[in-house]
Amino acid sequence: MPERLYGIRHHGPGSARAVVAELSRRPPSIVLIEGPPEADSLVEWVRHADLEPPVALLGYAPDDPRRAAFWPFAVFSPEWQALTWAVAAGVPVRFFDLPFAFRLDRSDSQELSRPVDPIGELANAAGYDDPERWWEDVVEHRGMPAFEAIAEAMTAIRDDSPEDPDDLVREAYMRTVLREVRKTHDEIAVVCGAWHVPALARKVTQKDDTDLLRGRKKGKVAFTWVPWTYGRLASWSGYGAGVRSPGWYHHLFTSADEVVPRWLVDAAGVLRAEGVPTSSAHVIEATRLAEALATLRGRPLAGLAEVTEAAEAVMCDAEPLRVELINKRLVVGERLGGVPEDMPAVPLAKDLAAQQRTVRLKPEALERALDLDLRKETDLRRSRLLHRLRVIGVPWGEPAASGRASTGTFREEWKLRWQPEFAVRLVEGSMFGTTVAAAATAKLTRAAADAETLADVTGLVETCLLADLAEAYPPVLAALDARAALDADVGHLMAAIPALARTLRYGDVRRTDVAGLAAVTTSLLGRVYAGLPSAVGSLSDEAAKILRDRIDGVHAAIGLLDDEDARARWLSTLASVAGRADLHGLLAGRLTRLLLDAGRLDAAEARRRLRLPLTVGTPPAHGAAWVEGFLAGGGLLLVHDDALLDLLDGWLADIPADAFDAVLPLLRRTFGAFEAGERRAIGERIAGGRPGGAETNGLGFDDSRADLVMPTLRLLLGREL
Repeated sequence: MPERLYGIRHHGPGSARAVVAELSRRPPSIVLIEGPPEADSLVEWVRHADLEPPVALLGYAPDDPRRAAFWPFAVFSPEWQALTWAVAAGVPVRFFDLPFAFRLDRSDSQELSRPVDPIGELANAAGYDDPERWWEDVVEHRGMPAFEAIAEAMTAIRDDSPEDPDDLVREAYMRTVLREVRKTHDEIAVVCGAWHVPALARKVTQKDDTDLLRGRKKGKVAFTWVPWTYGRLASWSGYGAGVRSPGWYHHLFTSADEVVPRWLVDAAGVLRAEGVPTSSAHVIEATRLAEALATLRGRPLAGLAEVTEAAEAVMCDAEPLRVELINKRLVVGERLGGVPEDMPAVPLAKDLAAQQRTVRLKPEALERALDLDLRKETDLRRSRLLHRLRVIGVPWGEPAASGRASTGTFREEWKLRWQPEFAVRLVEGSMFGTTVAAAATAKLTRAAADAETLADVTGLVETCLLADLAEAYPPVLAALDARAALDADVGHLMAAIPALARTLRYGDVRRTDVAGLAAVTTSLLGRVYAGLPSAVGSLSDEAAKILRDRIDGVHAAIGLLDDEDARARWLSTLASVAGRADLHGLLAGRLTRLLLDAGRLDAAEARRRLRLPLTVGTPPAHGAAWVEGFLAGGGLLLVHDDALLDLLDGWLADIPADAFDAVLPLLRRTFGAFEAGERRAIGERIAGGRPGGAETNGLGFDDSRADLVMPTLRLLLGREL
């Protein structure tokens, strides 16, 4: 047989070294590698200095980019080393697996599941409980795997195992390619998964292979190289495609000698970077321990298990978090590959790459924080780019959970992390446009046309602001106007207002033109004024909570608008419904609090209204709901108003024992939402720590002490008070 079959395990440094050694010792006239043949035209890019592994071949259907698949390669992948050797040596090389175009009708073309795990079977036969450790001992640590022995072992396993129909089709195509190549080449090197070696060595007639391949439909596909990460290499699904410790394998492949000490030196560097004191003595003792463990266990060299245990015992003081840190940074690693700038790609991906260079944001596999000051032009452009990418389904950046990524400040906080799958998202997004801005505009416009509720459209209006999509703004605003005209639900109208108010209030922060939105917002507010009185009556507990939240949202939104007329009309609307007898206690308490804070009620009237639901004969649950609505948002009022605190304290003390269990969850939810300092201050006042001696008004202010600061205030404000 003219071909030499090198059965390898995908992503194995020992196999990679052995394949290169065999190719160099007996140079073939052609190299065949397991992979999609449609990518043959991309092989020449391997010689490009900027194509830096880990990378992956991305195949997709241009008419439906969601039908896509990846073929990842690391520097220690035998296939990658065979590719680079062949290109450097000038030896023809081609992929010879079943074309991806034949597999487009399968959504799980990369997620193969074999009837057996051959490596696991061999490990069990050798008395190992861990297939990875067996492979390390037999192959990786010995440097030169016996390809003939591996092929013999795989043959024995396949003879006693059921066949996978997908494998049979793939191997029929591989044999077809081999027959074709034998006509023109005498020395053929085949680099493929060890599982396929018995099938390729087996004598099968061309007719049998043709029958297996008959009826396959071939679709149109496109291929390119894309960056990959070691994190995705570790989690990649599919038989033989994933490796649990790519960082460790990278170290094994790139370290010529002193593998264990060099690894532990790197681990010490990781710990030192996090402020953990780690000396050279730690490294020396950990090295000795790892080698001693390997000797006790009969292993040829210390493997990942030994160096991990040694690092945990000596360098990490058995702290799980430190071990996890080493595992994340070294064992898995977060190396991100790179591709040349002139690599064939969809225009959208090229536009993104150009913008990334312009705003000086480099994709990275490790998560990192990014603080933006929107007053700076570069930071503003970064913000717009990140928001536009989110619109087209590429969440490279996620707003930080701290809440400072609000439209209402000049600052934004992001967490950035590039994922290899974003390459597919960019291909999908290319259907909407050739630039990030055009694709985001088209997608937002379509979303506005397809939106079914008013709330859906208002969210798009705010997105237009964040992403600065001026061309999307008119159709989105038109959709907003149309949905608002058709929606008669007051709750929906109220839910829409906060986003509109933020857009109006902070448009100037982001230098966005929001002309035309004010009229729509004013119209919605007018309908809320008119419809709220009919919407508050006879509500269930759940409906009252929803409406309470929406009232709070509109109240805060009107504060952002800085419109005194709108504020006056809103407060008048609240005052007109606050005293209704059919009002749910939660709403009655909340409206009273809002009116008190706005100066529409004095403290005496607020206490009078509180007494009504707290009187004897009123169900305790109604009183608890009133208290919850009134005190929502903070308990500072109880700290400063002794009369209000006494009233509430007395009501709690008078609740009958049989009703207290029903009231307790509401009260706990109310007081549990207070700040710790507020709860402590209320407790101290209840316990008798209230100040005395000074004459105070109803809110607990000491007028005589307040007079002392008046001269300073007059000086600061420059006016008579």
